[in-house]
Amino acid sequence: MTRYEVRLSGSGGQGLIVAGIILAEAAGVYDGKCVCQTQSYGPEARGGSSKAEVVISDEEIDYPKAIKPDVLLAMNQKSCDTYIFDLKPDGILIVDSTYVKQVPSTRALAIPFTQMARDDVGKEMMANIIALGALATLTGVVSLTSLEAAVLARVPVGTEELNKKALDIGIEAAKNLPKENAEKEVSYENSLNE
Repeated sequence: MTRYEVRLSGSGGQGLIVAGIILAEAAGVYDGKCVCQTQSYGPEARGGSSKAEVVISDEEIDYPKAIKPDVLLAMNQKSCDTYIFDLKPDGILIVDSTYVKQVPSTRALAIPFTQMARDDVGKEMMANIIALGALATLTGVVSLTSLEAAVLARVPVGTEELNKKALDIGIEAAKNLPKENAEKEVSYENSLNE
């Protein structure tokens, strides 16, 4: 890997800035890679746009922001619509199918992160950790042991077990994706014809 760019996008309050920090720490602190993490969000405290970018490399990083992301995680429809055009042509699009109902490619990997957080963890705010587990499993950009260590080091004391459960749910969702995803893929073209 020379340079690998990840963009995590969604709404303020979905925990994407924290997810970006955790991913960067997993890559830099635990996997020993060179890493840059940047973030931006709208003026609203919650509900506005939010974006975190993580650049991971085996070599020194000369530019800290994602130019053409290798991976785009879109946790809402607006983020998918806005950032899909920046994704590399062979890049990986991962969407939260709880909120993203139209995707521009049948190659999109759709997992209902928020619904899983509600149903399987009991806390919607854990969707970001589920998404991180899935992203790491699907891309191999960081090792799962490093990601787990970074999650457990970063989350509030007393929530470690819940976060570990959320991470494991994301890992399993990604491992089971091929069979499930085929049923859930939707494209813009198909949506327009319905």
